Amino acid sequence: MRAVRIAAFLFLLVLPAFGQEYTIQQYLNIKSAGSPSMSPDGREVAYLSNATGTMQVWATLISSPKPVQLTNYEDNVSFVKWLGDGSGMVFGKAKSGDENTQFYWMDKFGGRVKALTNSPSVRHNIGAFSRDGRYIFYSSNKRDRNYFDIYSMDLDSGTEKLLYKQNGNNSVAAVNTDGSKLIISRDGVELSLDNNLYLLDTRTGKEQLLTPHTGSVQYGGVSFLPDGKSLVLGSDEGREFFTLANLRLKNAANSGDWSDANRELRFIDGVTNDVSGITMADSPSTIAFATNREGFSELWLQPIETNGKPLVTFFNGKPQKVALPGQGVISGMTFDRGQTKLAFAFSSPKSSGEIWVYDLENKSLDQITKSDQAGIDPKSYVAPELIKYKSFDGREIPAWYYPPKGVEYLKLKDQPYRLFAFSKVVGTGPNRRLSGYKVPVIVSVHGGPESQSRPGFNPLFQYYISRGYAVLDLNVRGSTGYGKTYTHLDDVEKREDSVKDLAYSVEWLKTKGGADGKRVAVMGGSYGGYMTMAAITLYPDLWAAAVASVAITNWETFLTNTSGYRRRQREVEYGRLDRDIEFLRRISPVRKIDRIRTPLFVISGRNDPRVPYTEGEQMVDALKKRGAPVQYKLYDDEGHGISKLKNRLDLYPLVADFLDKYMK
Repeated sequence: MRAVRIAAFLFLLVLPAFGQEYTIQQYLNIKSAGSPSMSPDGREVAYLSNATGTMQVWATLISSPKPVQLTNYEDNVSFVKWLGDGSGMVFGKAKSGDENTQFYWMDKFGGRVKALTNSPSVRHNIGAFSRDGRYIFYSSNKRDRNYFDIYSMDLDSGTEKLLYKQNGNNSVAAVNTDGSKLIISRDGVELSLDNNLYLLDTRTGKEQLLTPHTGSVQYGGVSFLPDGKSLVLGSDEGREFFTLANLRLKNAANSGDWSDANRELRFIDGVTNDVSGITMADSPSTIAFATNREGFSELWLQPIETNGKPLVTFFNGKPQKVALPGQGVISGMTFDRGQTKLAFAFSSPKSSGEIWVYDLENKSLDQITKSDQAGIDPKSYVAPELIKYKSFDGREIPAWYYPPKGVEYLKLKDQPYRLFAFSKVVGTGPNRRLSGYKVPVIVSVHGGPESQSRPGFNPLFQYYISRGYAVLDLNVRGSTGYGKTYTHLDDVEKREDSVKDLAYSVEWLKTKGGADGKRVAVMGGSYGGYMTMAAITLYPDLWAAAVASVAITNWETFLTNTSGYRRRQREVEYGRLDRDIEFLRRISPVRKIDRIRTPLFVISGRNDPRVPYTEGEQMVDALKKRGAPVQYKLYDDEGHGISKLKNRLDLYPLVADFLDKYMK
């Protein structure tokens, strides 16, 4: 009887709306806004928008939003930040994707722009700003391209000063009120996702370790409290998840002794998910932070108390949850100086990124930007279902499943997740009926690998869905957001365990996802590109097509040719050339090229400082020699990914046609 009821349900399913309503050019022209920065007086917000085809600086009043474009470059602007005195902003921009960011000062009207740095072969990473708006603090590999030192710059005179020199990957995490002390973050050299914080006296150059620990521990989201003797930060020290904490002295309040015996790290209670953002104003009474609940963001306001009281009163009361516009992802939180307003970017599967402002006094939330949707009705967008499937060792792997637009699905009472079943009309006239239908599926793998696929807005997913494809967006082992243990399950010799997770997703798709097992494609970029290449070499019979963007294909040449400072960062995750060379060669997809039977589309950017374009060309050249089906696109003005609209409009119609050729 149960089987009969299921069959009857499938027969009554409505016809999926597989007909394409919008063009790929429309989907690629959907605009978004992000990376907000509040003016100190709380009246304006500056932000980045791709309204012109690249990310540029825009600004608007909050009370009566009328966005004004302030920059207009061919290349993307990577950040914008108001100065503390409200006189102007600082923004950063690299050239043609090379990631060698240069800094610029701009007045608040966008009328005057002045270059602050002019070293095209040097990378600059912004850190912190002085409260008076006069100084910026940042890291740069100016001295040695393999290492990042700490600098300050007087914006009035343009004078740059080397504050700290050390052969490591150093960055500025925080600055105190008068600029006399910096918090420096330095990546570990033996373990992945590991760093330390150091206190630097900018007058003497003396440093002091603040975070002695064992094992892999992360510290970030750092701010000084007004007393100058304690910090707000996030950490996963001694725990699975990255959590809001307070680091301060237990004794000798005026001694400046931050030694391990004199420090105490106290965590906020009750947070069981990763904290994904922390922000506060210069003289705070509240900390804003976001948590990551299996991909969805939750926004919290945490009252604080300083005034020299004992540590136990620092977290003054329980955090208060702020209602968001829906289920989605927030980023880029920023307060005004008076802490009256909090701005952030929010996106969801059915909403491209927009800027929102929360009024702390009125407890009201308003959308400040409304980006062009290129004539597409947002109601046509499809939201994913969070599913979990079992891998080779019984571990559950989370993923986001986007069914094709217009389908329905069946939830079985004895199944923890939905069973997707699709149908289509067959026959004509009196013989017209609904018949079961198996869908083509695109399996997507994120980069990183220390990253997470989250339910934000993805215009390409929505386009593929509109063409009748389903999309499964994976978070294989090694992904963040599910605890420290899960993140380290793919380290070094466990690398190919994550590829097994990828392969096991196909079984779920065939048994519960309504998939046609002969029409499953795999795609990914960066490390996800490696995963794609590995999948078609280790499991060549599973895939009908593959698309790999800026992909690692040969671990030996990748680690040899990537930027020097990145080589050490990546070796702690992937393996070291001087110690693990045989293992790295063994897992390199290019060395298993004879196993590839899947048609492959390879995408590269000539200026990529992370994964050199020669990685893709190795695979393409070898496949062409075999006469294997391979397609290749190299963009001379791109880096680690294809970001410019003109190039995306050229590339993705080709990718869509490629998928159709081998999937339909």
